Amino acid sequence: MASELYNTIDALSREKGIDPQIVVSAVEDAIVVATRKYYKTQENLRAELDKDTGKIRAFAVKTVVESPEQVEDPLLQVTLEEARKVDPKVEVGGELQIPKVTEGILGRIAAQLAKQVIFQKVREAERDTVYNEYISRVGEIVNATVKRVEGPDVIFDIGKAESRMPRKEQSRLESFAIGERVRVIIVRVEKASKGPQVVVSRAAPELVQHLFQTEVPEIYDGTVVIRAIAREAGERTKIAVMSKDKDVDAVGACVGMKGMRVQSIIRELRGEKIDIIEYHEDPVTFAEKALQPAKVSRVTVIDPSEKHLEVVVDDTQLSLAIGKKGQNVRLAAKLLGWKIDIKSEEEKRQEVEQQMSALTSQTATPLDNVPGLGEGLIEKLAAAGIATVEALADMTPEQLEAIEGIGPKTVEKISLAVNNYFSSLEGGEGTPLPEGEAQEVAGEEVAAEPPIEGENQEVAAAAEETEPGSVNDLAAEAEGGEEEASAEPKE
Repeated sequence: MASELYNTIDALSREKGIDPQIVVSAVEDAIVVATRKYYKTQENLRAELDKDTGKIRAFAVKTVVESPEQVEDPLLQVTLEEARKVDPKVEVGGELQIPKVTEGILGRIAAQLAKQVIFQKVREAERDTVYNEYISRVGEIVNATVKRVEGPDVIFDIGKAESRMPRKEQSRLESFAIGERVRVIIVRVEKASKGPQVVVSRAAPELVQHLFQTEVPEIYDGTVVIRAIAREAGERTKIAVMSKDKDVDAVGACVGMKGMRVQSIIRELRGEKIDIIEYHEDPVTFAEKALQPAKVSRVTVIDPSEKHLEVVVDDTQLSLAIGKKGQNVRLAAKLLGWKIDIKSEEEKRQEVEQQMSALTSQTATPLDNVPGLGEGLIEKLAAAGIATVEALADMTPEQLEAIEGIGPKTVEKISLAVNNYFSSLEGGEGTPLPEGEAQEVAGEEVAAEPPIEGENQEVAAAAEETEPGSVNDLAAEAEGGEEEASAEPKE
């Protein structure tokens, strides 16, 4: 029959939730400490608790060696001859237990020391028990009772231990009263000097997942599967669900009749908004669903390897798609696991125009590609900084004549060559001007050279008054020398 002392140890073990043998070891260690302090010895001491009688026996343990020459430390070793005086059955290499008297001699100080050792050992064992139990329950939902509030932290009683919920793990919408019962999720267990700390949360997405499993039977039995959750606690949650049964509507099952199921979860989360979205393997379709309630015009995959999407919405839908402080698009990106660039139709149109403008400005055709321009003329134009057909086409006759070595006839030649070149690009053929006929021009030339003596001065004056035209708009004048240059343009 167990002694009264052992029964007391057994009851203490059940109360603290630890193994009784741990308490027994703590008592034995306490007796060893008290015995060593009383005898002031460095011997190897041990203690044993007799379960039946309740007595604790202390003794010194020494290793048995064969001869006195082998004894290195008399406190730890003893010769075979000396050992057999105490225990005739002992052999070399064995251990000799020398009893130490403890009853009635340890005194009050030794007892106090033993008490401290027992409390310390039991406390350490209790901490290890709490840590080992809750470290395996990380991610589990537990029912907790609000015990107290310490600054921004809320302390809960979760059964065998206290748990702490820091401010970042709390929902913005929630406040707690002492004694209130709530459901929390264990997010981690930390080892601290004062013992293990269990950290719980009401902001983790797993809490929403557990609530849906509780409220929706189809999720509990696996017919409907939650594929992704994105949450900003106290604001909004987006949850993507899919059905394994084609006859079961995943979204409808989560919403419930008249919204009863989802409303129950919203009440538990103190009014947090919840968007339930049907999951799709195609990221384009999934993105359109995830950005609800905004209507998406089109979705383009920019880089599949980097998971980058571009979403274009109507101008009136842009603010709705982005959401308050970017919340809607941020949660959608978290739900998809893709980076999302969102633009309005007007922004996209301006972007395309800029790209087209940049592409057009990059087009450059060398003058060598234009037939009809001699090498000498190309060199003169290049010396003046004109290296492309596009730059040449943008120049007026006056600007060309201002270049050294280029006169009116050369300008006519350049105009014909450029017109024929662009006509060939459009699929037509440039036609030479008929001899003796002057073509209509958008503006007359201003001669860069002084007029020839005897030439009609009125023609030159008319040319000065006329606005210059571009080389592309200039029609060549009829061949026949400088006399034909004074011909009036056709009506």
